[in-house]
Amino acid sequence: MTAEDVQHNGEPHANNVRQRLNWLRAGVLGANDGIVSVAAIVVGVAAASTSTGAIFTAGMAGLVGGAVSMALGEYVSVSSQRDTEMALIEKERYELETMPEEELAELTAMYRSRGLSEATAHQVAVELTAHDALRAHLEVELGIDQNDLVNPWHAAISSAISFTVGAILPMLAILLPPPAVRIPVTFAAVLVALALTGTLAAQLGGARRLRAALRLIIGGAIALVATFIIGALLGTSGIV
Repeated sequence: MTAEDVQHNGEPHANNVRQRLNWLRAGVLGANDGIVSVAAIVVGVAAASTSTGAIFTAGMAGLVGGAVSMALGEYVSVSSQRDTEMALIEKERYELETMPEEELAELTAMYRSRGLSEATAHQVAVELTAHDALRAHLEVELGIDQNDLVNPWHAAISSAISFTVGAILPMLAILLPPPAVRIPVTFAAVLVALALTGTLAAQLGGARRLRAALRLIIGGAIALVATFIIGALLGTSGIV
């Protein structure tokens, strides 16, 4: 086994897999946000008014506003993460330039902690340092691939898309059926969708699927009931 084999059989590959799963799980949760947020808005408006135009306008406002908010939030969050990673890379580069012997000893110790003998760990550290010292330290010490840093634009666009996809369901569920059944249909469609996406998110994260699905179903139901009651009260009072 070469030094390269030792390096690539370690945590970086696992980190990459976890990162992809985290992105996918974030997309599922973003869709859940779109489902619940827009469903709550349109159900509240539908409880107060039977005007299809008013429901459509409120739903579209929620969809666009929510998608933009999600995108901005993800952009800021991921930008902060990327800035942190860049700072860590610069710090590691500086340490390698100013105290190479201490960094070699640190890399050796990290491979020793993974079960290699002192001689083997030292040899691996020497070979990897000669090949690409910065890459070796970033991957083994910090789990960072400097060629695969998080992209805030990708995160923002993905969040906006996932929220929009989720929001389309309650929009269709509230607008397509006749006024007499549009609210029950929306309730049913939203709760089924939350059950499915909750199960998928739990499966991706290795959590209990039933518990995750029930958590989303209960939360979504509470949101829908609350906005329905508010909309009905406002509609009855003549405010809307």
